[in-house]
Amino acid sequence: MSTTPIPTPAARKGFIASLLDPSFTTLVTTRVIRYLYILLLVLFGIGLLGFIVASIASGSAAQIVVALIIGPLVALLYIIYARVILEVILAIFRILESSREIAFVQRQQLALLQQQQGAAQTPQPPAA
Repeated sequence: MSTTPIPTPAARKGFIASLLDPSFTTLVTTRVIRYLYILLLVLFGIGLLGFIVASIASGSAAQIVVALIIGPLVALLYIIYARVILEVILAIFRILESSREIAFVQRQQLALLQQQQGAAQTPQPPAA
C-alpha cells in the first residue's frame, strides 16, 4: 500500500462563513453549544434568584423555606435535563462529522485503488 498522505477534508470555515453557508456543509452547532449551555446556566441562576427574591418579598415563612429548599433542587433538575439534551444533540452532530470524514477517506482510498489498478492494466510496450 502506498504511503502517500491522504488529504483531509476542507479546512473549517470561520464562524460567520459557516453561519451564512446556505448549503449547510459546515456546522455551527458544535461550536455554539458550549455558549448555549453557559447561557442556560445563567438563565437558570437568574430564574432561581428571582424565585427566591419573590418568595422573600411575599413574607410567608413557609414560602421562603420552600423557595430555599425546593428552588435549588428544581433548578438542578432543569440543569441536568438541559445538559443531557445538549449532549445528545452534540453526539448526533459529532456522529455526522465522523461519518463525513470516514466517507471522505473511503473515497480517497477508492480513487487511489482505481488509479493503481488502472496503471496495472495499462499494456506495457514490448521490450526491444
